[in-house]
Amino acid sequence: KITKKLKQQFRDVHGSFLALTDSLFFLFSLPSFLYRRGSNVSLVLDMSALGAVEPLSIAMVTPREAAAREYLLSAGRPLTRLQLRDVVQNTHKLHAEFAEIPMNFIDPKELDVSNHGTKNRYKTILPNPHSRVILKSKSCNDLLSSYINANYIRGYLGDHKAFIATQGPMVNTVNDFWQMAWQEEAPVIVMITKLKEKNEKCVLYWPEKRGIYGRVEVLVNSVRECEHFTSRSLTLKCGNQTRELQHYWYTSWPDHKTPDSALPLLQLMADVETARGPGGPGGPVIVHCSAGIGRTGCFIATTIGCRQLQLEGVVDVLSITCQLRADRGGMIQTGEQYEFVHHALSLYESRLSAETGQ
Repeated sequence: KITKKLKQQFRDVHGSFLALTDSLFFLFSLPSFLYRRGSNVSLVLDMSALGAVEPLSIAMVTPREAAAREYLLSAGRPLTRLQLRDVVQNTHKLHAEFAEIPMNFIDPKELDVSNHGTKNRYKTILPNPHSRVILKSKSCNDLLSSYINANYIRGYLGDHKAFIATQGPMVNTVNDFWQMAWQEEAPVIVMITKLKEKNEKCVLYWPEKRGIYGRVEVLVNSVRECEHFTSRSLTLKCGNQTRELQHYWYTSWPDHKTPDSALPLLQLMADVETARGPGGPGGPVIVHCSAGIGRTGCFIATTIGCRQLQLEGVVDVLSITCQLRADRGGMIQTGEQYEFVHHALSLYESRLSAETGQ
């Protein structure tokens, strides 16, 4: 009787496994960071409870999700210099192309951090789990203290952790922000927002001369005022260690619009690349606006695109945008911003051509 019961239970379990075979094969064939965010796939058979076999539960990737992720992995449209000049005149085509790119936002339930909402400036703008920055915490059980709304962003040719895209610091996240800057050995911070544009966009998170933020002390050494941005040379101290860091505050980006000219952004980008320098610290450049996806995405995409133009003579803004959104959902928020990135790259290309005589 016992043997007969065990055989029946074995058949039930075996049938469940067969029913899931095709789905599991598809799921495990994807790169690990593309599994449904926040899920763990585990098939456990408890031998002590064979009398009550539970239905197997698994978070499946829907065909729509799979198609979106495949798009982010494979979409691209390399543009030659001549094609880049032409495409900026065809704004309808650019906006149509932009509309096809999956946003890749995540559901709040996919973040396994209790009360993380208290540290988010916007409820719907959250860090994608696989690439989010995790602050080092004294207690491994205190997940909230290790949480910050920030993601590592790949650079040119997929350069690992070339940037960090993050939201504008809030009153209760300023210490976290400076902890991240210290922990990641960031050589540069780029801020592309005013403190207030109708509503609060970011708090003033640096001192006039000297300030202490958690374990990090920040000293302002000098301030340089330019037409479109302000540069501050900072010294960070933590314990017995000190580091130098450049802070750029770009204030010429109008609220809910794109700049009339891309030249100031290119000037800022050149300054940032110089400050980063091949001989400087190897940490990521921290970039933020208010939500950390729109203007932030434009700056990072333009930086990567200029590098590609310089070294390859072509640029693939579609592929760059897909890479950014795979790392942080919603990067480059609007069709107007997508168009602006193309204009910035076209301007950069014309300057390159003038320099090289092409």
